Amino acid sequence: MNKYRWNPYLVGALIGVLSIVTFALADKPIGMSTGVAQASGACAMPILGTDAVAANAYWSKKAVPKWDYGSLFVAGTFLGALISALVSKSFRFELVPEVWRRQVGPSVAKRMIAAFIGGAVLLYGARLADGCTSGHGISGTMQLAVSGWTFFLVMFATGVLTTRLLYRSTSNN
Repeated sequence: MNKYRWNPYLVGALIGVLSIVTFALADKPIGMSTGVAQASGACAMPILGTDAVAANAYWSKKAVPKWDYGSLFVAGTFLGALISALVSKSFRFELVPEVWRRQVGPSVAKRMIAAFIGGAVLLYGARLADGCTSGHGISGTMQLAVSGWTFFLVMFATGVLTTRLLYRSTSNN
């Protein structure tokens, strides 16, 4: 499959424009983890009841359940990624990527469990740090915040280390 590669300078500039527009219109930095937490609380209300959600210490203080800018940003990110993949003709449904299959094996269950645990740990860490990759890494660095730059450098180093450990026997693909 011949994949279209987005120009990184154009994409970086568009992320910068998105950040400026978001600050101007919503008076908030771009970020995902708060929106995910708020949306999960809003989805939990019909199941657990409004009182149970309101009594939850996390939702009542850190991420009041609601549908707002953050929830729309999360939905827009998924929609934008889908549109990008369709436009570039690179969309394909793949439960077990080839690199994972070669290194870990073909088990769909093992891949889904690892993906769920990795995502849960990442989101927990993001909420513990009061921000996520886009919140600290993009918005924080654009504001020249020390916390943003620290997060970005540690995230990059950890990503390189994890990739080397997980895929150590693969070639330079």
